[in-house]
Amino acid sequence: MDEATFYHWLVIAWMTLAVITFVALFFVTAPYGRFTRSGWGPRISARWGWILMEAPVLITFLVLFGSSDRVTNPVCLVLLVFWIAHYVHRSLIYPFRLHSSRPSITVSVIAMGAAFNIGNGYLNGRYLFTLGPELESSWFYDPRFIVGAILFWSGYALNQHSDRVLIGLRAPGETGYRIPHGGGYRLVSCPNYLGEMMEWGGWALACWGLGPLAFFVWTFANLAPRAFKTHRWYKENFPDYPPRRKALLPFIV
Repeated sequence: MDEATFYHWLVIAWMTLAVITFVALFFVTAPYGRFTRSGWGPRISARWGWILMEAPVLITFLVLFGSSDRVTNPVCLVLLVFWIAHYVHRSLIYPFRLHSSRPSITVSVIAMGAAFNIGNGYLNGRYLFTLGPELESSWFYDPRFIVGAILFWSGYALNQHSDRVLIGLRAPGETGYRIPHGGGYRLVSCPNYLGEMMEWGGWALACWGLGPLAFFVWTFANLAPRAFKTHRWYKENFPDYPPRRKALLPFIV
């Protein structure tokens, strides 16, 4: 089996697993953050957990880029900036903004997250830098790239601001949760998740390939059920929770 055939079947398997995960997460909640609980093995600090989960995808993507023959392709370079902007922040900046009181993460969740990220880095990096069509500079003027770039950076800004709001709710040494307000939280309980979905939906458009599309499908499958559970958790734990605030999509759901 050549790599192109392997890649094709891996994408199909990846999307199938995403659908299964989407259904499963309505019944089983991943044990991190406000849903941390015992029974999932040993834990380490959230700071190191995020680094170990997210850094592998950054490394994988950069290795695939550096070993390809498209290192001077302008479209690849621009899309590389998209990827680096998200994952340098997620793996090297965001963890050090977390307060030490942040709940720890189980090693099992870290291992699953790292394994997913390595596979995801391969699917996206290999498509862009080797297996997919080599995009010319004219792609920058294609509506798919323009809309995708706008969606990506809008989602990036929403995700960043929403994370800052959450981090600012808890002073150093504090534990517990509060109702977030401002920004996207005026409309939905999880604008951070919505922002991430916008990012990778925009990425899928800007790249226009099955690997990037699979990433968006996985992002939705993983975060949508958690957004609904987080919304329900807020309503159950805060009697004064804003009644008109939706879970994920403003004014809709």
